[in-house]
Amino acid sequence: SLPDLDLLHDPEDELLCANLLDVVQAMLGKAALGTKRCSRLLMPAQLLAQVRTELLRLACSEPCGLRGALLDLCVEHGKACHDVGHIAVDPAVVPTFQLTLVLRLDSRLWPKIQGIFTSGPAFTPLKLSTGFRVIKKKLYSSEQLLIEEC
Repeated sequence: SLPDLDLLHDPEDELLCANLLDVVQAMLGKAALGTKRCSRLLMPAQLLAQVRTELLRLACSEPCGLRGALLDLCVEHGKACHDVGHIAVDPAVVPTFQLTLVLRLDSRLWPKIQGIFTSGPAFTPLKLSTGFRVIKKKLYSSEQLLIEEC
């Protein structure tokens, strides 16, 4: 059985994760979703909490914890997946694993927002769904990819 997350609680990773999620939210605030226009993507509190828990869980088995992570941030809308940014959690540490965080636009809003990708103000707030996917790839091992769907 896997060890309980509370036993592996690392205060440094908690702080790193909070800082990482601040950077993620800043990137989402300036996201360009396949057009020349930018959209301000809003992360609901529930999604933020779920992503935080998942990132900490995936980092707990790594030699350097969250410090050894590279994070690729993507947003899915429709059938397209747009690259939002790349983050080295701690640039001073050689990365040991790569996480790809795939967030989704709230599909319940899609019919209402479809037109904003071609007209309207430069920054349009869009809400993200609470569903997401995280793909973990170890950079020091030939193990298979780990894909978590939340």
